[in-house]
Amino acid sequence: MKRVRALLLAAVPVLVTASVYLLAPEDAGAEGAGPDLSAAYRSQAAQDAKGAEGAKAWAERSEGAGSAEVQEALAGLPAGLDAPAEKELAQQLVASAENSTLDWRSAYSYIEDIDDGQGYTAGIIGFCTGTNDLLTLVKGYTKAHPDNGLATYLPALRAVDGTDSHEGLDPGFTAAWKAEAEVPAFRKAQDTARDRVYFAPAVRLAKLDGLGTLGQFVYYDAMVFHGPGTSPTGFYGLRARALEKSDSPTEGGSEKAYLDTFLDLREDAMRTRDPDIDTTRVDTAQRRFLDEGNLDLRTPLEWQVYGETYKVP
Repeated sequence: MKRVRALLLAAVPVLVTASVYLLAPEDAGAEGAGPDLSAAYRSQAAQDAKGAEGAKAWAERSEGAGSAEVQEALAGLPAGLDAPAEKELAQQLVASAENSTLDWRSAYSYIEDIDDGQGYTAGIIGFCTGTNDLLTLVKGYTKAHPDNGLATYLPALRAVDGTDSHEGLDPGFTAAWKAEAEVPAFRKAQDTARDRVYFAPAVRLAKLDGLGTLGQFVYYDAMVFHGPGTSPTGFYGLRARALEKSDSPTEGGSEKAYLDTFLDLREDAMRTRDPDIDTTRVDTAQRRFLDEGNLDLRTPLEWQVYGETYKVP
């Protein structure tokens, strides 16, 4: 459980304590949560991050944070999942769970309804016709490339957003998606949307919480699966709940203990969606790496998802 001091600080947005750690790394091993912030800095942090909603707003800013001090601190941290090789590994790990392959680039053209109540799931990160991200992707792409093969489906995509309906999309939308996925500009648009909504915000918050490369991936995969929502089962809601239950490394806690808490909550949230859901993307992949003490996500790696074994040398 969180210590009394950490609970008091939690009344102020949790990123306050994250900033303390980054700006004063010498206190990382201290039992407490670090030195008190100045009133001015505490005020800035309060504006930047208030619970799940505030953390979402903070993490999704293109610059990452309003404070130049935090920007400088983030820039001084190890690259972690931002390093090209580690980012490539992250995409392979996600693809093993999302598309049963390590060849994540083969998923640009992927599209099907997997009967999860979110309509069509498509592309490298599982953009969905029922969850707004696919609509947002096609809108942005059409603004830059008006004559693309998906533009005629925008009215239908707006109409089905928030539902699992295919009305106005069948029978041609899936073929149009696959055809457009052969266009380099659309592949780039998928990459950009993935980074802006899922990858970059997850990695920023993981670094502020004091997490290494594995923890950054844990956040990213949770963002992909649960979505960038602030409900108790959305990514930002899960993170807020984990921080209520366990001290993050930024707050002086154990990285392994904190990640164990986060993964426990995540599995509970997965079962809330479907009591019979397969949780091996956590149990025999992320939890395995954690139990092995591989907080840096060093290769070689071996893991199982849905009964299939994957290896990265």
